[in-house]
Amino acid sequence: MSNKLSIFGFTLKALQTKLIALGLKKHNAQQIFQWIYQQGIREFGAMTNIAKQSLQVLNDTFYFSPLKVITKMVDEHDETTKFLFELEDGEKIETVLMKFEYGYSICISTQVGCNMHCKFCASGLLKKVRNLSVSEMILQFLQVSHYLQANKKEHISNMVLMGIGEPFDNYENVIQALDIFNDHFGIGLGSRHITVSTCGLPEKILQFAKDCPQINLAISLHAPNDELRSKLMPINTTFPISDLMEVVKKYIAMTNRRVSFEYVLLDNINDTDACAKELAHLLKGLLCYVNIISYNSVSEHSFKSSKRLNEFSDLLTRLKIMNTKRLERGTKIAAACGQLRAKHEK
Repeated sequence: MSNKLSIFGFTLKALQTKLIALGLKKHNAQQIFQWIYQQGIREFGAMTNIAKQSLQVLNDTFYFSPLKVITKMVDEHDETTKFLFELEDGEKIETVLMKFEYGYSICISTQVGCNMHCKFCASGLLKKVRNLSVSEMILQFLQVSHYLQANKKEHISNMVLMGIGEPFDNYENVIQALDIFNDHFGIGLGSRHITVSTCGLPEKILQFAKDCPQINLAISLHAPNDELRSKLMPINTTFPISDLMEVVKKYIAMTNRRVSFEYVLLDNINDTDACAKELAHLLKGLLCYVNIISYNSVSEHSFKSSKRLNEFSDLLTRLKIMNTKRLERGTKIAAACGQLRAKHEK
């Protein structure tokens, strides 16, 4: 298939340009999008409203690239389902499906491995090998969506780019994938139902404000001061909190959108009342909220989940900082980002 292109790697506009260059009609791109994303068709011959000679050109140029399921694990307690996919070059990535009161949410990966090396994160246990292509991000959604519809007759309503990798370290491919996710001829997820999570790359945050002002932005903070954050997240030595907060203020001014700050609560590290008070002072006056996350323990790390999630949340509330609590999910199936892949790479 090396001489063919994945049909899932093109935005609608890019596919229109490609088809015109191949001598096909511009409107064929919209037809193809509807067939593959809305009808679930996986062969060009089934596209009955496209001329036969055009179908031959499509067959000669494109293919329906696969992801191979290595394993699938289901946590019977909360229905969290983790997929370990093998890519065409043999590399492996993870995708997680989670059930919430509002419906099903998918967490997709954006890279093979990660170079951010956050100390508590399983994703950083294996160094970045490469970026995921547009098609590899799209296919995570499509294959998990097919599983959900076949087994639960349900649809994915929300998506987070919060799996293995730093999305803004694969910026161009991520932006193109978001275009397909959001396109109403494509997958058709609403902008407000998509969240991109970053550890905080200032220039990319500002570019994201221009490119995707309606898509939710989540920033992995995890500490209220530079000393602690630098110990947990090496990226902070390059982009300290003061720089990050300055960019966040610009982002909010540009988009008028509320920013989510992710805060994984670690036992006896960042879960004290002093940390909560310092965090409240840091975020005071910002259009934001804090997503307090219960930590999924990783055997390779010594960090433990804090028992003070409710107390930490209550104190932030009293200090007038909006916050939500995300309880542990998938603890019985190694659902923390990168855990399953790391086990298979040993």
